[in-house]
Amino acid sequence: MKKILFASSAIVAVAFAGQASASEPIKLSVGGYMEQWIGFADEDAPGTAGRVNAFQSDTEVYFSGSTTLDNGIEIGARIELEGETSDDQIDEQFLFVNGGFGRIELGKNDSAADSMAISAPRVGPVGPNDGGIEDWYNEAGVIDTAPSSGDQNRVTYFTPSLGGFQAGVSFADDSGQNDASGNGDNIVSAAIAYDADFDGFSLGLSVEGENQDEDDWYGAGVNVGFGNFTVGGSYGHVEPDAGEETDAFDLGVSYAMDAASVSATYAYQEEGDEELQAASVGLNYTLGAGVSWQSSVFWFDEESATDNEGYGVVTGIALNF
Repeated sequence: MKKILFASSAIVAVAFAGQASASEPIKLSVGGYMEQWIGFADEDAPGTAGRVNAFQSDTEVYFSGSTTLDNGIEIGARIELEGETSDDQIDEQFLFVNGGFGRIELGKNDSAADSMAISAPRVGPVGPNDGGIEDWYNEAGVIDTAPSSGDQNRVTYFTPSLGGFQAGVSFADDSGQNDASGNGDNIVSAAIAYDADFDGFSLGLSVEGENQDEDDWYGAGVNVGFGNFTVGGSYGHVEPDAGEETDAFDLGVSYAMDAASVSATYAYQEEGDEELQAASVGLNYTLGAGVSWQSSVFWFDEESATDNEGYGVVTGIALNF
C-alpha cells in the first residue's frame, strides 16, 4: 500500500513539475506601506510611565508573486515583513492557489472569519473598533466585534463568488504555532459574505464565527452605500469557557468627495461589569498616487477596575507602495 501511495505521489509531483516548467517563473514584486503619526491624548488615568509617545509609526513591506500553470491554475506566495523591530518580525506568510474552484491559502495568515468580517465604515488613522485608539492612551480593554485568533499557521478555503455570495472556512491544528507538546487548541473558523451593487446603492453583508477549544465568538456586519455615503455597523459576541461573556457593536457613516473622505464612528463593548465606549471622527485626503494625509479626533470612556475617560487627536502621512 505504501508503494502505491508513493508512486501516486510521484506521478502527481511530476505532472505539476511539467506544468510549472512550461509556465513563467515566479518573480517577486515589492509593495507595502509606511505610516508616520503625530498625536496627543488627555486622559483621567495616565499610566505610571506618563503619556503615550506623541510620535508613532507603522510600516510593512510585502513580497508577492505568482505564476499561472498550463491548466490555468494560479499559484503564488505572499510574505509580509514588519518595517520595525518586532517580536513577530514576519507578520504573515502564505502560499495561495487560485482557480475556478475558488482560492486556497496555506501558511501563517488571518482566519476566514477575520478576513471576511464587515464593520462600520471608518477613515483616518484611528477608529474605535480595534482601530488603534488603544495605542494612544492607557487602555485596559479593546473594543473588537471580530476578535479572531489572529495570524496562525492554517489552511483556508474561499469559494468562488456566486451571485454576490462567498463562503470561507479555515482550520489551524495548533494555536501554539510551534508547540511540540501539543497543548495548543484547534481553531475552526467560517464566514459567509454577500457583496452586490444595485441601481443607486450597494450592499455588503457578513456572518462569521470561530471556535477555539471551548471558546466561541460569532458576529455579523452590514454596509450600505448610496451616492457618496456609506452607513453600516457590526455586532460581535464572545462565549468563553471561563470568564464573562462579551458583547460589542459599532455604528458609522462615511462620505467621499473627490480626493477627500470623512467619517464618524461609534463603538461600545460590555464584559460583565466592565464597559468601554469610544468614538472617532476621521479625515482622509489624497495628496497624490499612494500618498494621503489622514487625521482623527477621538474620545473614549472606560468603566472598569480603573475608570478612565479622555480624548485625543492624531494626524500624519500614509504612504502605500
